[in-house]
Amino acid sequence: MMDDGQILNRWRLVLGKYASGQISYSGSGVNYMGMEEVLDYLYSREYGEEQEIRQDRRGGREGSRLTVPKWLHEMKKLFPKETVEIMERHALEKYEMTELLTDPEVLRRLEPNRELLKTIMGLKHLMKGEVLQLAREIVRKVAEEIMAQLEQDVRRALQGRLNRQSGSPIRSIRNLDIQKTIRKNLQHYDREQEQLVLQQVYFHSRMKRYHQWRVVICVDESGSMLDSVIHSAIMAGIFARLPMLDTRLVIFDTNVVDLSGHVEDPVETLMSVQLGGGTNIAGALNYCETLIENPHRTLVVLISDLYEGGGYHNLYSVSRSIIESGARLIALTALDMTATPNYDRHAAAQLAQMGAFVGAMTPEQLAEHVAEMVGG
Repeated sequence: MMDDGQILNRWRLVLGKYASGQISYSGSGVNYMGMEEVLDYLYSREYGEEQEIRQDRRGGREGSRLTVPKWLHEMKKLFPKETVEIMERHALEKYEMTELLTDPEVLRRLEPNRELLKTIMGLKHLMKGEVLQLAREIVRKVAEEIMAQLEQDVRRALQGRLNRQSGSPIRSIRNLDIQKTIRKNLQHYDREQEQLVLQQVYFHSRMKRYHQWRVVICVDESGSMLDSVIHSAIMAGIFARLPMLDTRLVIFDTNVVDLSGHVEDPVETLMSVQLGGGTNIAGALNYCETLIENPHRTLVVLISDLYEGGGYHNLYSVSRSIIESGARLIALTALDMTATPNYDRHAAAQLAQMGAFVGAMTPEQLAEHVAEMVGG
C-alpha cells in the first residue's frame, strides 16, 4: 500500500513541472525528475500552441534536452514495460511522433552510436522502405565499430595461447622459454667464468587449435537483456570466424529461433531480434541440447537474467541433463562492457550448485574463459 509521500509523488508526476512551486518530490531511490522530463517531452504536446507560449514565459529556463532516441532510451529505463507500450502508442498515434519511422533525414542527422542502435532495435518492426534500409546501415556501422574494438582481444585470447610442450621456429623474446633454455644448457656451465654458455635457445610455440569445439550461444531477447543481446550477436560473429570454433547462435523468448545461418553477420542477427515477450529458458536449452554432438567438446553459453517463465523445474532439469552429458554450461547473467547484472539470484545459485559456471562477464572475459576451456 502506498504511503502519503508516494501518493503525492504520483500526483506531482500527473501535474508535471508546472506544479513544481507547490509540490516537491519526496523520498529517494526513484528518479522522479527523470520520469517527469520523459513525460513532459511527450505530453507537453497536449498544450499545442499554448505550450509554446508557456515555454516563452519561463524566461531563462531551458527547454527539454531530450532527443527522440534519448527519450526512447530514458523511457524504457525509467518505466515498466506496460507503461512504455502505452506511451509509444500515444507518441505514434496521438502525437504523430513518426520522425524515426518515416523521415530518412532525421536518421541521417543522428549520430550512429549504441543508444541509437538500441532505439532502432526497439522500433525496426515499425520501419519500412528507405527508413528501414537506412536503419540497417546504421546498425551495420555501429556493429562493425564494436566488433573492431573487440575482435583483436578475442583473437589474441583464443589463438595466442602458448603451447609449452613443443618448440617453435618463431624466435621472439616474447616466446622465449627461459626455464627450458637454462635446463638444457646446464651441462655447458663455465665454472671458471661462472656463467652459463648457451648452446641452444628454446622458444614456446604459438598454438592454433583446429580441432574444433562447438560453442552454442543461447540468448534471451527480452527487453531487459538488450545490451547483452547486442554483444552476444557480435561475439558470435567473431567466434564464427575462428577455425577452432564451430559457433551456433540461438535467440529466444517463448519461442526459439536458430540464427546460426546468419552468425557471421551480426547485422542480420540484430535485425532478426524481436525484443520483449515472455521467457522460456528451458525450451531454449532443450533445443540447444539437440545441437550437442560431442558433449566433451561443447560449450553451451546461456545469456539470460534467469527469470524463467516456463517453470523453474524444467529449467533445472534440462540444465542438469546438459551438464551430466559432459558439455560445459556457462550461464551469463550479463554480457556487456560493464557486466552489471540484474538476475534471479536463486536460479543462479541452483545452476551453480549443479556445476554450471554462473556470472556476468565483459566480452573480453568471455573470450578468455572460452580460451581457458578450449585450451585446457
